[in-house]
Amino acid sequence: MSDKLRVSEATGLLTFLNAQLKGWARNKIKQRLKTGCVLVNDQLVRQHDYSLESGDEVEVRASPKNMKGENIQLEILYSDRDLVAINKPAGLLSVASADENKRHALAILRSQLSRSKRSVSLWPVHRLDRDTSGVLLFATSREMREEVNAGWSNTDKIYLAVVDGCPKPDQGTIDQPLRLDEERYQMHVGPHPEAKEAITHYCTQRTVSDRSLLEVRLETGRQHQIRAHLAWLGHPVIGDSRYGADGPRMGLHALRLSITKPKTGKRLTFEAPAPDDFLDLIR
Repeated sequence: MSDKLRVSEATGLLTFLNAQLKGWARNKIKQRLKTGCVLVNDQLVRQHDYSLESGDEVEVRASPKNMKGENIQLEILYSDRDLVAINKPAGLLSVASADENKRHALAILRSQLSRSKRSVSLWPVHRLDRDTSGVLLFATSREMREEVNAGWSNTDKIYLAVVDGCPKPDQGTIDQPLRLDEERYQMHVGPHPEAKEAITHYCTQRTVSDRSLLEVRLETGRQHQIRAHLAWLGHPVIGDSRYGADGPRMGLHALRLSITKPKTGKRLTFEAPAPDDFLDLIR
């Protein structure tokens, strides 16, 4: 079900929606914009300040990722008796946080895979930030999670990042150590007695106007590593309000994860193509 609205005079998109959608909370309207539920003349739009002209048609669709619902279906990229890899959408927590215990990928996937007489146990092998999309891996036993994590240094972790500006040189390595400021929940970059080694490799894929698409490979896997390193480089990830500036979505996507499966020694690669709302950032 959707609402179709006709614009009578030039205005901004968010202003128009707030005026037209009587009874809707402002946060609900912003969430519909963020999750790709608003179209202008049949084109997906996420910018709050998008300029509308008289005669434009605005469509507000029901949320495809109703974060409060119980019928969310996550895209499963791979599944066997030991491991499950999914394509996590942006805006969804990997696991529970202190203030949100139900709306996260772990609980949704557990519900999705469980049957009336058989519940499924899952353990997160790693995590993605809430606003990062892409490959997220779970194990079906604590033992398997620990065995995969024991070999985590041998995994290949490839991300795509849309950043502000054009890095010079267009490829390189950032090896600045990182230290977490627990009060601000933000990484400090640079030498410090408490800082930990962090190595990020990047390569520019293309540049459009004042933005660049980078392929990023992590040699280590510190919290916020890509975001903090690229901001230190002077090219923060688009849509990253913590290290740069706010935007329609975080320009960070976990494209590919390769691991060696314990016991079998088989190399497994999980890949999630970049979603349209991510690619919109560089078009």
